[in-house]
Amino acid sequence: MKIMVISAKNKTVFNFRGDLVKELVARGHEVLVTGPNQDFIEDVMALGVKSFHEVPLVKDNTGIMGDVRYMFKLRKVFKAEKPDMVFAYNIKPVVYGSMAARLAGVKKVVVMITGLGRVYTSNSLKTKVLRLITNTLYRMAFTCCTKAIFQNHDDLNQFVDAGLVRRDKTAHIDGSGVNMTRFHFDGLPEEHCFLMVGRIIREKGVMEYCKAAQIVREKHPEARCILLGGYDQAMGGLDPAEIKPYIDNGTIEFPGEVKDVSPLVKQCRYFVLPTYYREGVPRTILEAMAMARPVITTDWPGCRDAVQDGVNGLLTEPKNAEMLADKMCWMIEHPEEVARMSQRSIEICRERYDVNVVNAKMLKLLEV
Repeated sequence: MKIMVISAKNKTVFNFRGDLVKELVARGHEVLVTGPNQDFIEDVMALGVKSFHEVPLVKDNTGIMGDVRYMFKLRKVFKAEKPDMVFAYNIKPVVYGSMAARLAGVKKVVVMITGLGRVYTSNSLKTKVLRLITNTLYRMAFTCCTKAIFQNHDDLNQFVDAGLVRRDKTAHIDGSGVNMTRFHFDGLPEEHCFLMVGRIIREKGVMEYCKAAQIVREKHPEARCILLGGYDQAMGGLDPAEIKPYIDNGTIEFPGEVKDVSPLVKQCRYFVLPTYYREGVPRTILEAMAMARPVITTDWPGCRDAVQDGVNGLLTEPKNAEMLADKMCWMIEHPEEVARMSQRSIEICRERYDVNVVNAKMLKLLEV
């Protein structure tokens, strides 16, 4: 079978779908990939991909003409390659990839909703208008696809209840999975070290983490708080000046963005993600769970799928730095509970989120 994978960012092909692509290739399928530019082509091709097609895409562009051009360029690729199946993820590949596939006569179109993003987070007037347009586009896309896979139950139920997709066309999968060979348990450090990993954007809860870290270190000056991630030029991206005071006074350690986060996860005793961004299931949480870290995260779609309050971590209110600080202090002050949560994290990850478990379900859903 010839399978065309549509991505909005080349890096996600090997970071989030790499194991799945390799398994498809191992089963004898021909995998082709479209991406917006030439970034990381060698990494994509190293998965065993047959060919790569550059189809330019401006991820955060809201201009309709650019999106229409993107759709018709995808249609042209589909017409030339004649794939048996198109598999798309991320909003624009899902929306315009589904329509392009229908126009090109592709019989099987499977899409995956890996989170709802910023449009479904804010309630500003501008965002409400964008959400209305996005809902319309999603509804059109779902009429063109064969199956829609969701990574958390909140997103699935929201779309079904809103009438955007029929329930019988949907399926649920536990995130993108995590490679538990790469992210493996190698002991829990005694040092009270917290780690947050994420793009430096407001909705990830970066400012809440910085403010909470300041409160925690006033009570427990021995605690370390590391923030790992790169600055982002997209909407919601934070200005470096906003977190600089916390770095300068030693509240936050900021290594920036690194290619391999596992050595930093190995250093930490606790993992923190105070996000209020609409993700599927945050991959960073799964990586931390694979390494047996207890997790503090928000009671938020996707996050609460992976973290059970009081079982393998703690849930906190979004946008509440004071409550987050309380949860962080609780972790420091309850070492026996932390040890229990650590064990449950890796057990839950092994049962539900191991990439081999997730991909076995994906392959059934793709019917390959």
